[in-house]
Amino acid sequence: MIGLLHPDARLVDGANGVTLGGSGLHDQVADLAAALDREPPGTVLAAMPTTVAAVLRFLASLHAGRPIALVDPRTDGARLGELVDRFRPAVLFHDAEVMPGYRSGPDRRLGDYQRRTGEAGPVPHPDLALLLTTSGSTGNPKLVRLSRTAVLANAAAIATALGLDGDEIASTSLPLHYTFGLSVLTSHLHAGATVVVEENALTTRDFWSSMDRHRVTSLAAVPYQYEMLRRLRFDPARHPRLRTLTQAGGRLNPDLVEDFHRRMATVGGRLFVMYGQTEATARMTVLPADRLPAKLGSVGVPVAGGAISVDLGDGSETTEPGHTGEIVYRGTNVMMGYAETAADLARGDDLGGVLRTGDLGRLDDEGFLYITGRTKRIAKIFGVRVNLDDVERSLARHGPVAAVAGPDRLVLVAEGADDDRLARIRAEAAEVLGTHSSGILVRSIDALPLTATGKPNYRALEDQC
Repeated sequence: MIGLLHPDARLVDGANGVTLGGSGLHDQVADLAAALDREPPGTVLAAMPTTVAAVLRFLASLHAGRPIALVDPRTDGARLGELVDRFRPAVLFHDAEVMPGYRSGPDRRLGDYQRRTGEAGPVPHPDLALLLTTSGSTGNPKLVRLSRTAVLANAAAIATALGLDGDEIASTSLPLHYTFGLSVLTSHLHAGATVVVEENALTTRDFWSSMDRHRVTSLAAVPYQYEMLRRLRFDPARHPRLRTLTQAGGRLNPDLVEDFHRRMATVGGRLFVMYGQTEATARMTVLPADRLPAKLGSVGVPVAGGAISVDLGDGSETTEPGHTGEIVYRGTNVMMGYAETAADLARGDDLGGVLRTGDLGRLDDEGFLYITGRTKRIAKIFGVRVNLDDVERSLARHGPVAAVAGPDRLVLVAEGADDDRLARIRAEAAEVLGTHSSGILVRSIDALPLTATGKPNYRALEDQC
């Protein structure tokens, strides 16, 4: 894809330090793209492990003008088969057994892959570049259709918002099939920076050893990872080159924002809080590091080329401060629409750059966005509507607590809680909501189930209630 891969961009294999950059990187991507050109026309469906080979496949697909769908490498054979049946990719990269209607691909440059021999899918729309599964999807996930313009626009906007340049070195601390993790990759490559492709998890000693060895300057993490970092007593002074932390993937409690802002400020570093959705390619707003702690609780202002308004629910929108409603985002990074079958891949732009996010929020007098909840995260207790996100925020001091709607009651699931703590949570929730405690069920769980993006898996919790 023209413009995504800067001439000075570099990839480093975190395991062995092998570096690929400059003309060598561009030549390898072009060679793989030429190999893809010899395959049957159509989309590519690829498992996206955190490896240099997977990154090169991704870049080659974009370079060849091939729409590529990225999936979790842990996707099992049954679910993968369902995706293949629905979307009929021309080329499949996955270590699963050869699927019906496919055979092993012959071009060794592409590694192990499968080539479609059955009926081809519809010709994808010429603007289509990237397909990602919806965040937290289970069952039969929809794919988010992203255009070349959206991918490029968001990479450029994030590079600008964070001030990325050729001196920056980022590590892959998040899955690359996840929009935030992929955005870290694309924004750094667009800026001519270095990306260390690191397979080890952020909580392992090997990850931090690799980060120091490769002189990593910035680290991206989602809320649950910040919880872990606090438990691990993260100290940026131990990592002299690390000077930037970024956060997205859900709401980070203000006390953690303030805590990590303070930790980074003591070493002259920065913390950027951001807000994004897969449906907007990745990130939509960024809170400049120098506006903390004054704007504590905000997710910032729109990235370059984006705009935010609030839908008041009466057919009108406003950018005036003080009004709460559904957040509406406009920008070139908005998806073309969803895809549920192969036929949808041929569709054009259904949204025209306008995304109704499903999140509730308000703007202040400087245009900074504050998220207050989800439009559908609602429960009823004795006929009274309760915002589940508000409930979780009110109980944050009790540690990880997830709120879901049960049959005619509110269900609170607390991580690792004993009976006394459960009783305190129930009493406090009843007091906050002004309701009788009989409408609240509280139970303990060893660990909250999480989606691949580190958010509470509410669907799994609802199934258990």
